[in-house]
Amino acid sequence: MTAGRDALEQGLEIWGSPELWDNSPEDTLDYIAEAAKRAEELRQHRPGQVVFSVGSELTLFMRGILQGDTFLERLHHPSFGEQIRPGAHNAPLDAFLAKANDAVRQAFKGSVTYASVPLETVDWSRFDVVAVDLYRDARIRDRFTDLLRRFFTHGRPVVITEFGCCTYRGAADTGGMGWAIVDLDIAELGKRPPQLKGGYVRDEAEQAQELTDLLTIFDDAGVDGTFVFTFVAPTSPYSDDPRYDLDMASYSLVKSYGNRLGDLATAFPDLPWDASRSGTTYPDLPWEPKQSFRAVADFYTGQARPKPQFRL
Repeated sequence: MTAGRDALEQGLEIWGSPELWDNSPEDTLDYIAEAAKRAEELRQHRPGQVVFSVGSELTLFMRGILQGDTFLERLHHPSFGEQIRPGAHNAPLDAFLAKANDAVRQAFKGSVTYASVPLETVDWSRFDVVAVDLYRDARIRDRFTDLLRRFFTHGRPVVITEFGCCTYRGAADTGGMGWAIVDLDIAELGKRPPQLKGGYVRDEAEQAQELTDLLTIFDDAGVDGTFVFTFVAPTSPYSDDPRYDLDMASYSLVKSYGNRLGDLATAFPDLPWDASRSGTTYPDLPWEPKQSFRAVADFYTGQARPKPQFRL
């Protein structure tokens, strides 16, 4: 709410998207309904500048549709493919979205959407905007534009609510799974700081080029708006040591330094990241723009664009 109010004062359009990962449908619904009440306060402050999303990729991020208590457990569960291929997840998702849409519209009087993922089939007739988190990778590169076109068949504006690319050589081929190069072995993480799984080469140019290519594709297709994932990732800091350069596994437009690591810094006081380091472009900030930062800026300054948007 604080960020949203400040952004509105800067003339930005706000897309509120409450996140409550790994909770039950009941708790998630309560949270969304409460967030809608707060979003209505923003909308009344600036009518026409606030959009509300009832959730994001709930099949993956909410308990109760797929087996598994956490996102990673659901993603790697042996039954994942068995449920997704025949579309068994769509009926419980649709039932939840119907309840969420009704609850939100009781409190929020602006435009409402849902940030979907392509494996979900959504009844878009209940929403004002078709929204999809859409990454490109090697498997779908040749048919990516065909996949995009299917979202234009519902008679509503289409918005890409999430897309991006990580910052290492070959990341454009991994799309939405680029983050998986970080070793997430829970047993080992208690003994050492997180690090990359192997030898990866930092490549800011590849990230910048992929974002430019995707922005061009979306613009040519007539997409109404896009949200680059993501601006900053403070828990994935840059390091001069490639093993610990977690920013390679980040989709952020800026590389963070190690001064916002919270519990991680407490557990490992000798972390391989420089907690005192600040950027040089903006010396009072703990990050530095990457090539992708400038690529996105150049794309938008070079063409007529809709009002900037800011998704919370």
